[in-house]
Amino acid sequence: MESFLAITKALSDESRVRALMALTEGELCVCQIIEVLGLSPATVSKHMSILQQAGFVTRRKDGRWHYYRLAGRDANPVIKQAIKWVFKSLEDEKVIQGDAKSLCCIRDKDRQASSACCYNKN
Repeated sequence: MESFLAITKALSDESRVRALMALTEGELCVCQIIEVLGLSPATVSKHMSILQQAGFVTRRKDGRWHYYRLAGRDANPVIKQAIKWVFKSLEDEKVIQGDAKSLCCIRDKDRQASSACCYNKN
């Protein structure tokens, strides 16, 4: 029951679902997620924590930077199935397509600066 409730809670917020969809492009630094969603760092951190607790994402830390990616092969089969369902259901949504375009611009900007995104903001 707890697992089911954690999954449904994680998927019950538009910002969390948008963050999950953004991760289809691969690992993202939390600062990139903040920029895509247009939310405060504390809010994004809380959303990502909920997604992590439910098993949708994994986090790695590199110095003071946090990077998130979708749960991998070791993920609970229910989580894998839920991720597929979310992607299939929402891939054509305008807000998701807008986020994908924004993320593309963010990544291009980070590449042009020729170092990791977060290092350029200090």
